[in-house]
Amino acid sequence: MLTVWPWTAEMLDQWTAEVRPLLAIDGNPALWPSERADRIGLQQINSRLSTYRDALGLGPGLDFHSLRRSYVTHLIEDGWDPLFVQQQVGHEHSSTTAIYTCVSSDFRTRTLRRALDQTLHHALQPTGGIS
Repeated sequence: MLTVWPWTAEMLDQWTAEVRPLLAIDGNPALWPSERADRIGLQQINSRLSTYRDALGLGPGLDFHSLRRSYVTHLIEDGWDPLFVQQQVGHEHSSTTAIYTCVSSDFRTRTLRRALDQTLHHALQPTGGIS
């Protein structure tokens, strides 16, 4: 997974230096160990996320897979090439990646404003051909 945001490397550094040593059993190479097993499993992640989600009063539609959809959306909103994003998440078809993308209304507004500004700029340029 690409670490595209400036804070990502710092957070991973903190995890590996401060938190992981508290959980990892000697000789366990897992980056995400569990206090009860060699590795954190999907069921454990989903269970913990559900507990937090419910405690915060968030809807049941928020699941671990939502983080994957958010990753795709944030990459698109940050201007990464859609083909790159598609390859990043391992989708065979761009239509699958498009389903994952739920850009914000602010992003849609900025994108439309940029397109309209560019169109207006080109429309107001003198053509120089007809006198």
